[in-house]
Amino acid sequence: MAAPGAGSPSRLVQYVVVRTDLLHQLSWPLGAVITQACHAATAAVHLHYGDPDTQRYLAELDSMHKVVLGVSERAASTSYGNTAPDEAALSSLSDALTQAGVAHKLWIEEPEHIPTCLALKPCPKDSVQQLLRKFKLFK
Repeated sequence: MAAPGAGSPSRLVQYVVVRTDLLHQLSWPLGAVITQACHAATAAVHLHYGDPDTQRYLAELDSMHKVVLGVSERAASTSYGNTAPDEAALSSLSDALTQAGVAHKLWIEEPEHIPTCLALKPCPKDSVQQLLRKFKLFK
């Protein structure tokens, strides 16, 4: 007898990573921060609409799985110049995802040109977990 789930595709997840400083240090309203995450998630799905994983994710409309993580980098010994530490950490994550070939959308709020969050296209959880393991659930 096969193990449960054997041969079945792994669970698809859409990860959204949001800067925590927008809420906690910069005092953005909670609704504005949630809106940024919604923009990024929608844009990632739109940009990768034809991808087989995205299509399978959308086909399971009533069981979509999203995980919202917070990016917070406050290393006192690190100088970021005019860039907020959380912004630098978000950009660094985007670079790492790009290097690893992980499709995502870095959302930049305009006209202020502020990177606020990023969203990965829906993908198997185990394919990206290693890249996201240091981030905690957004609070």
